[in-house]
Amino acid sequence: MARTLIRNAQAVLPGDGIHSSSGTVDLRHVLIEDGKILDADASSTASCDHLIEADDLFLLPGVIDDQVHFREPGLTHKEDLATASHACAAGGVTTFLEMPNTKPPAITIEGVQAKEALAAEKSLVNYGFYIGATPDNVAELNAAQNVPGIKIFIGSSTGNLLVDEQAALERIFAETTLPICAHCEDETTVRANAERLAGTTDIHDHSRIRDEAAAVISTARATGLARRHQHRFHVLHVSTGAELVSLVDPSPYLTAEVCPHHLFFNVDDYDRLGSRIQMNPSIKTAEDNAKLWQALQDDVIQVIATDHAPHTLEEKAQPYPQSPSGLPAVENSLALMLNQCNAGKVTMPQIAHWMSDAPARVWGITGKGRIANGYDADLVLVRMNSERTIRDEDQHTKNRWSPWNGETLRGWPVTTIVNGSIVWSIDGGFREKIRGQKPTFDHARGGFWNTADGIGPTNA
Repeated sequence: MARTLIRNAQAVLPGDGIHSSSGTVDLRHVLIEDGKILDADASSTASCDHLIEADDLFLLPGVIDDQVHFREPGLTHKEDLATASHACAAGGVTTFLEMPNTKPPAITIEGVQAKEALAAEKSLVNYGFYIGATPDNVAELNAAQNVPGIKIFIGSSTGNLLVDEQAALERIFAETTLPICAHCEDETTVRANAERLAGTTDIHDHSRIRDEAAAVISTARATGLARRHQHRFHVLHVSTGAELVSLVDPSPYLTAEVCPHHLFFNVDDYDRLGSRIQMNPSIKTAEDNAKLWQALQDDVIQVIATDHAPHTLEEKAQPYPQSPSGLPAVENSLALMLNQCNAGKVTMPQIAHWMSDAPARVWGITGKGRIANGYDADLVLVRMNSERTIRDEDQHTKNRWSPWNGETLRGWPVTTIVNGSIVWSIDGGFREKIRGQKPTFDHARGGFWNTADGIGPTNA
């Protein structure tokens, strides 16, 4: 079993307590063996087969992005598992969890397994796939095993993935056991707004159609179901400050996340960026930006994820409302947060908590999300004084564009390690033969609120 020693790294270590954002940064030598962290506080002279000198570098747990749309199968002209996993690796993302709205949608056990087989063949990083809920597939949802959870589209979907009828939602929350996540926008509100603004070609109207009320109504509805049925529920892409009312009351069943585009963009940016920032849920106001940042600081929101959802620039350039909603983000999300750290707005332990430890705990991903003995060696080395400008042509996502095109950030990944193997480095590029693995999802651990000390290896 080969050993790798990462020497002289400023390691971002987990803290104590349920939120784990009280961690520390300490000079450490981290010894890896057989894809796992053998010793998170090794000797600088520990015997090893491979040595990584990490002077002036910070070592973080690899990012776990729990909400992506990688478009395979069926929509691979936009993205596929190979191109998306390259973007992940270059961005420090070592594990992704992918949504079911592919073609065909992953609403059966066989559908999920088919996507897992594709990822095993193509993905440079670790992977998991949600099973999608429909109004009538509770039996499939209950038969699914070792998956991150169930995804419900309560609004903003097509075909049988849209679940908006109360009876169907009650049945899913009452009769299934896997944790649930949902896209929360009230379909009735959205349709009424769209009818009122019928014929518009103004991109600003996207945020008037998918307005604050649509998000607030649906989030209140879904969190109410979770509390009443005592079912673990994760609110995806919170976009408004007003939604926080549904989350601020502590519950052992509720967690939530926010995406970079809802932290960094608002309706004032439509004039500059147009449909590049057209998203569902829509971009909201500068006041919402501030409230979402505060919700992270206050532990009302636990996770940062991207909702990476690429389209071609030709598709995005269509006049509104023909332009589709969605943007790519996996290769820039960590750098965006590192830049905030350099600006003194967040800390390294907070980044590790929001982007690694918390998503591992929410979805029961054993042995991931922390730099600790026995955990998987999914790691990212970053150089905090590195400045780089995001440019469309440099992106690894298939469509080669970013809504942050032209922005210069300080703090970037330089080496990404998946299961103990370097999969990408700034100097060496990609190691194309590396393949990620499907992790173990252990929901018996009880989710985020019951794993204050992390979610260790299966045999822990």
